Amino acid sequence: MTKFVFVTGGVVSSIGKGIVAASLGRLLKSRNYSVSILKLDPYINVDPGTMSPFQHGEVFVTQDGAETDLDLGHYERFTDTSMSRLNSVTTGSIYQAVINKERRGDYNGGTVQVIPHITNEIKERIVRVAKDTNPDVVITEIGGTVGDIESLPFLEAIRQFRKDVGRHNVLYTHVTLMPWIASAGEMKTKPTQHSVKELRSIGIQPDILICRCDRPVPASLKHKLSEFCDVPVECVITSQDAKSIYEVPLILEKEGLAEQTLELLNMEQRIPNLVQWQTLVQKMHSPTHRVEIAIVGKYVQLSDAYLSVVEALRHAAIAFSSELHLRWVNSEKLETEGCENCLEGVDGIVVPGGFGVRGVDGKIAAIKYARQFQIPFLGLCLGMQCSVIEWARDIAGLKDGNSAEFDPHTDNPVINLLPEQQDVIDLGGTMRLGLYPCRLLPNSLAYKLYEEEVIYERHRHRYEFNNAYRNLFVDTGYIISGTSPDGRLVEIIEFPKHPFFLACQFHPEFQSSPSVPHPLFKGFIQAAVARSNVSFDTQKPVEVVSG
Repeated sequence: MTKFVFVTGGVVSSIGKGIVAASLGRLLKSRNYSVSILKLDPYINVDPGTMSPFQHGEVFVTQDGAETDLDLGHYERFTDTSMSRLNSVTTGSIYQAVINKERRGDYNGGTVQVIPHITNEIKERIVRVAKDTNPDVVITEIGGTVGDIESLPFLEAIRQFRKDVGRHNVLYTHVTLMPWIASAGEMKTKPTQHSVKELRSIGIQPDILICRCDRPVPASLKHKLSEFCDVPVECVITSQDAKSIYEVPLILEKEGLAEQTLELLNMEQRIPNLVQWQTLVQKMHSPTHRVEIAIVGKYVQLSDAYLSVVEALRHAAIAFSSELHLRWVNSEKLETEGCENCLEGVDGIVVPGGFGVRGVDGKIAAIKYARQFQIPFLGLCLGMQCSVIEWARDIAGLKDGNSAEFDPHTDNPVINLLPEQQDVIDLGGTMRLGLYPCRLLPNSLAYKLYEEEVIYERHRHRYEFNNAYRNLFVDTGYIISGTSPDGRLVEIIEFPKHPFFLACQFHPEFQSSPSVPHPLFKGFIQAAVARSNVSFDTQKPVEVVSG
């Protein structure tokens, strides 16, 4: 029977519940247990697809096309397990489902209430994950902080869950803050005590306490928490701040988190195999190269908006024993200050995805700079579309080349909606979301990197390369190295007279992990490392001759 672990958080938000859940998933997988991880988010939006990246951060896309919280990216990267739309649940989706059932008459005219209807729907979503993939353990992270009014239905649901499936099949893990008070010169347990008290008032007694702190928790304080919170002292776990999130599984393994979890769930204790993970962390701490990569976007004030891109770059950098330095470049700033001031000295340039016209001219300028000065370049989704616009204007002779998204009246919409989408009013219905196949051109850079003829990548976009201009782009020097299997949709473009210039319509960052870095990011970082080892005394732009 599937076992269930619930991860709650207290004292402050952003305490690291997602990393704890993902780390526990990695530790259980290292013991050959199958795992699925579920996120319960208390916001009323149905999904984060329409939420501002400045507020919510990245929207992570699953293989089946769900737009989800960025924590699902951590789950996948840590466990090497693909999640689905079932692994992301919001208050909005719960209420939407319950209201739809009420409208259909599923409740036989009864009064619809938070208990039992909302809580039953929440419990059903948790059980659905267990039935869908039949894992040994389902780990469920409850978003928000204990005490928030928004989280109460989720907490009530997981309180009931232990009674429904049996006491020894459920475990509650609570993550809290243990602050160091400099003026007093000591670590304080009171916030954790109050947080546990709040949780117990709801009817949940935590089985394991995970204490977030900036230094080791003394044994005396572990015993104090054990007494006050009624948790065995061996289940008071220290989660000390780490230089990298990839160290956290090793820290929690040393503290005995997985061992105590298996003990409390009456599961077999197995010897973990963490050799690959330990090697990964060791390589990260002993780099032999240094690369500086510029990420050119309009959401750079909040790095979480490009979280998967950053992690994919980090995975590839670790693979090449390189220390990764990021230069965050606001694309709007490029429009006024110029590329020379913002991009000089970088070893590679990434232009990630996004929506809307703001900052696009800066991205186009960065792409031209990368092309002319032979700087390794990787364009992702909108980054590919901007690459097409840049080429159209500077090389293909289409001075007004643009995307119909940015200028619906342009005479040369090199990026456009597909013909069958032109009359669709609800543009949300035209979004291409989730996993799609792509056929690669033999002997192309993309083919050499993937070493496969057909690949599968995740998409999140609405506009496509306009096939009316395909021959013009090929004739002037671009290579279309990836298309949909029927050849209709352009997926990857390359400029071969360059150390590394590749842009793709999809989001490869969603399928990268520290165990298996994505081929495109590996190729990009390899080119950046090669550039960083070469001295460029004078940089002169490279001219492109058409034909």
